[in-house]
Amino acid sequence: MSDHQHTNLLINETSPYLLQHAHNPVDWYPWGADAFAKARSENKPILLSIGYSACHWCHVMEHESFENEEIARLMNANFVSIKVDREERPDLDQIYMNAVQMMTHHGGWPMTVFLTSEGVPFYGGTYFPPEDRYNMPGFPRVLISMAEAYRERPEDIEQTGASILAELNRLSLARESNEPLSQELLDHAFRGIVKS
Repeated sequence: MSDHQHTNLLINETSPYLLQHAHNPVDWYPWGADAFAKARSENKPILLSIGYSACHWCHVMEHESFENEEIARLMNANFVSIKVDREERPDLDQIYMNAVQMMTHHGGWPMTVFLTSEGVPFYGGTYFPPEDRYNMPGFPRVLISMAEAYRERPEDIEQTGASILAELNRLSLARESNEPLSQELLDHAFRGIVKS
């Protein structure tokens, strides 16, 4: 008999990092079609959490938030939560890190990104504490705000996501053309996001 109170879908993964989260009370999904289908069918946003095994703040956020029953209830009720190991999926890490850096002007891990059911980012950050501190909003407050925005202001979410996607595409094209990123391009991306 198992002494674990909770088991989620990460139990079937091979990544040591994902397996570390397999007994969180959060209903974690691995990245894949099932998670996106659930988000679409339930009309829920996706909470994407990206980290890796050697990341200190990833373990802190897991202990403070993902093992917390109240926070897990908020996550499970309002989001389809996906956990990604950046060492297994550096492609996803790069895409969503670019988005978080555009939105916040910094990046790091754990990376926390809120997505539409189509995978389009509309808000993100890195570590969020379990309550307001370090001049940062507490994770429960962020969760409630993002869930309310997704339900009550879908046009704003769509517009913000479209702006972020457009800037990600511009960044991708700039990289492909070997054109250096200019301060003007970065300022334009930031203004577009702030206006949303």
